[in-house]
Amino acid sequence: MYELLVVSAFGLMGLLHTRKRSEEDTDITRRVGDRIGKLWDVAHQGMRENRFLRAEKALLTILKIDEKNAAAYNRLGILYAKQKEYRDAIDCFEIASSIEATPSSLHNLGLIYYETENYERAGIAFEQALKLEENMAARHVAYAKVSEKLGNEKLMFAALERAIELEPNRETYSLLQKAYEERGMEAQADMVEEKLKKLIVPAGKPKRILRPRRVVI
Repeated sequence: MYELLVVSAFGLMGLLHTRKRSEEDTDITRRVGDRIGKLWDVAHQGMRENRFLRAEKALLTILKIDEKNAAAYNRLGILYAKQKEYRDAIDCFEIASSIEATPSSLHNLGLIYYETENYERAGIAFEQALKLEENMAARHVAYAKVSEKLGNEKLMFAALERAIELEPNRETYSLLQKAYEERGMEAQADMVEEKLKKLIVPAGKPKRILRPRRVVI
């Protein structure tokens, strides 16, 4: 009987210790989460106010706490791109994409490659972004621009036509019309012009291409 009581007592102590450990772990996780949340607030405010050094420090601190935070790498890449520190921006977007490939991180990577005239890599990044999210006209417009730089007019026209399918507005039609005019394709340009004339846009509400989040340029 005595031995049974001893065993029971040790079992109860072990249960209480486990529960205490669990509560401590939860408390630590909560405190870390609160700190990261505050750092994100500092980073967002710094970006809004163009206080880039403050924002950079906050983001780097987040990455010290959570080195696999793809969102922090993506935001840091945008910060470097705003300062035209393109090499650092590319590194950040590549790391973000390796941790968690999102349309935004891949699209931003493509924009930086395009800005630095690395059109082949820009094209690859835009293609990868489109595979993940192809229902945004601005992604197709970006792909059309890099396809033009690479001399692939077939892909360029296909991308512009898809952008029009997604968002048939004055901006997308004008891009296609300009592409036709620059290549002396007057008949096709005139057809687009006729479609432009038929567009009905509510007064005071001009339609624009929906931009991806976190666009760099």
